[in-house]
This record gives sequence, structure tokens and C-alpha cells, in this order.
Amino acid sequence: HLCDRRQRQMCIRDRNKWVAFFLCLFTLCGHKFYEGKFGMGILYLCTMGLFGIGWIIDLFTILGKPNPYYV
Repeated sequence: HLCDRRQRQMCIRDRNKWVAFFLCLFTLCGHKFYEGKFGMGILYLCTMGLFGIGWIIDLFTILGKPNPYYV
């Protein structure tokens, strides 16, 4: 259906790898909000980036993504 296809296209958004990387590097949760993952952003904010472990993993994960990547 055309409506289903249009909804899927609206849900998939491209994000710039380097914007996400620098947001991750200089903030604990900015990259999660940039990707539209508000629940994870609040969790990262309350737990200081999952006690630093999630933040470090995200730095390397973002570096491994193509530019642009899709969320």
C-alpha cells in the first residue's frame, strides 16, 4: 500500500555520522536525542552514559557506521 510505504519513509531518517560522533564525544546523551531515541537519551542522562560504558561503546559504534547512516 502507498500509505504504508510513505509511513516507512517518514520513519527512516538519515543522520550525519560526524554530527553524531561529536555530540557523543562532548555530551553524554546528545547523540541519542539527535537520533530521535528520546527514551535512551533520558536513560543516558540519568545514568551518566550507562556509567560510562555505554558512552564508550557508542563512540566506537558511531565510527563504524557509514555516512550518512539511517535511524
